[in-house]
Amino acid sequence: MLSRALNGWRAAPAGAANGERRLASALVWTLAALLALALGLPLLFIFGKSVLDMDDGFVGLANFVQVLDSPGLMRAARHSLWLALTVTALVLPLAFAFAWGLSRSRVWGGGVFRQIALSPLLAPSLMPAISLVYLFGNQGLLKSWLAGASIYGFWGMVLGEAFYTFPHALLILLTALSASDARLYEAGRALGAGALRRFLTITLPGARYGLVSAGLVVFTLVITDFGVPKVVGGDYNVLAVEAFKQVVGQQNFPRGAVVGLMLLLPAVFSFFIERRMARRQQAALSARAVPFSPGRGLWRDLAAWLLLAAISLPLLALLGVGIVASFIKYWPYDLSLTLAHYQFDSVDGGGWSAYFNSLKLAAITAGIGSLLVFAGAYACEKLPAAPLGRALLRFFAMLPMAVPGLVLGLGYVFFFNHPANPLHALYGGMTLMAACTIAHFYTTAHLTMSTALKQLDGEFEAVAASLKVPFWVTLRRVTLPVCLPALLDVMRYLFVSAMTTLSALIFIASPDNSLAAVAIVTMDDAGDTAAAAAMASLIALSSAAVSLLLLGLERVLGRRGQRWRGRA
Repeated sequence: MLSRALNGWRAAPAGAANGERRLASALVWTLAALLALALGLPLLFIFGKSVLDMDDGFVGLANFVQVLDSPGLMRAARHSLWLALTVTALVLPLAFAFAWGLSRSRVWGGGVFRQIALSPLLAPSLMPAISLVYLFGNQGLLKSWLAGASIYGFWGMVLGEAFYTFPHALLILLTALSASDARLYEAGRALGAGALRRFLTITLPGARYGLVSAGLVVFTLVITDFGVPKVVGGDYNVLAVEAFKQVVGQQNFPRGAVVGLMLLLPAVFSFFIERRMARRQQAALSARAVPFSPGRGLWRDLAAWLLLAAISLPLLALLGVGIVASFIKYWPYDLSLTLAHYQFDSVDGGGWSAYFNSLKLAAITAGIGSLLVFAGAYACEKLPAAPLGRALLRFFAMLPMAVPGLVLGLGYVFFFNHPANPLHALYGGMTLMAACTIAHFYTTAHLTMSTALKQLDGEFEAVAASLKVPFWVTLRRVTLPVCLPALLDVMRYLFVSAMTTLSALIFIASPDNSLAAVAIVTMDDAGDTAAAAAMASLIALSSAAVSLLLLGLERVLGRRGQRWRGRA
């Protein structure tokens, strides 16, 4: 099959092998340099800015001492920590129960429940906060449920962050539970262990890595999120909002850098714990494991359906209320329908151009980003050239996993906005925002692409090398066609992420290049909550439409790729 795919190519001259190796090395080092520019240098400038004063004079650790002596900032740090711990304690059991219901039963409508649970990924984190305002705010339909309490503050943020982080935890736990070995459950039944005992002795221990990973992801997302605290935080200040105030509000870049480093610490800590757990988990895997498939059980399936429905209902409510409210004339007094809130040019935030800028950013990020990710993963997995360059490329590819978007955005402010930087002209432009977005979400996309490339037998490259066929010919005629479904999956992920992200871009978006997610913040600050809900609804609907389109194309190409591999 490979010979037919490469048909028409003659063996390259002997001297061409050196040129091919030089080209491969140049590709590896170029990709490593691009990631160093997009990730390494901005993060390095955060460290540098933290030891300078307002006039760029060296002050050592004086800024850290000032922050530690600041009651407001330390209170914000405690608030962020307590908020992240509370949301993790709430989301983790709910996500685990949902994952159990999907993977351990034959529940009717499992696919529908799964899509409902993952739907928050299509909306910015501001969406649940706006919905909470409509439900429990000063004029909320369900305000009486709070018995005099206010949605603005700690518990409002807990509910909003729970909606925002739930699908992230669910995806990890679904993967953890789907990897269970059916032989362990059969042995448990043979030994007389009941369902509860099998759950406590097999299911929970087998999913411990997924539980830890999901908990760390939720904790990091909450402690670095900007959207929910900005809308419903009230007087309960947190570090993410304080970083924004220090940089944008007070122009105190050194103190903003210190707060950014404080936000970086939990993410780095979580990253190293996850890596250590991953090594232990890999050592415990068995090549002879039998995938678990649940049998029939009427009462178990009914209980699972009720459980999934109970969790899905508030998720649908928080997503649906925001969309419905964007068409309501004057909530909750005049519930007639209107399109007036979609007249964005009549309110603050950048008008319709902000929405189209987001579409443009998402298209650039998905198009160029997916190609860069594919090239980087291919260089790491398939090119034998430049071992040191590939090691650096792998390091930079994994670095974004430990860097919150808010911290990366701060790094872009300090690095690209520096007057001595020759790239200063890019600041506030679409090119820089696309580079920041690609860098922010690079790790997940890289791991997805690397997994697809690892599934392609290495003998393809070996045979091509023996035939003296250049690697780019094998790449174009063999590797790329087989990996197209995974490439589309990466493209879909990058598009949706670019449409919904806020934390990294809130610092570098300019008035001339405003974005939809940033416009939501501006509208909400100006009191135009209905227009903010309308913009958030547009983001969610656009993300869903493009995601479905790419998903359908991915499935078609996936079936073709399977037939190609079967013939090979």
